[in-house]
Amino acid sequence: MVTDGRRGTPVPGAGPAGGAAVPRQQLWVEEPAIRRRMPDPVRAAAVRAVLIMSLTLIQAVVAFLCTLAGSWLAFPMILSGVASTVVATWSVLDVWVTRQVWNQRHGVVSVPSSTARRMRRERRRARAAAKAQARRDSRIRRRGAGGLSRA
Repeated sequence: MVTDGRRGTPVPGAGPAGGAAVPRQQLWVEEPAIRRRMPDPVRAAAVRAVLIMSLTLIQAVVAFLCTLAGSWLAFPMILSGVASTVVATWSVLDVWVTRQVWNQRHGVVSVPSSTARRMRRERRRARAAAKAQARRDSRIRRRGAGGLSRA
């Protein structure tokens, strides 16, 4: 017997006596990702940058409020706020540099005519040609060795 999940009461027209059962919606629908996941080093640098920037913003708000209140803590907070702004800028640049280095080392460029893709294709062709040449050489040696021993 099919019941309504919330109250436990039978659903009219459902089940063996009522005919067709009510189709259930899936609870979880898997959808493909639109963008690929960031590489681990780049993601770690991005998380670091977000944390540093959020702390810098909190520090700036505290410095502003201390200045409004006329607290003795205002001047040290402003000095440390300037220093943390430099660090936050550095961390954002770190994300950019880490991403560029990762792309350069692993040859991931989204342009169809990328140099990295062309170089990989050339290396693949060279390996295939070397394998084919090695196979031809081994066949020639086997055939040639048999012919020389008979003469």
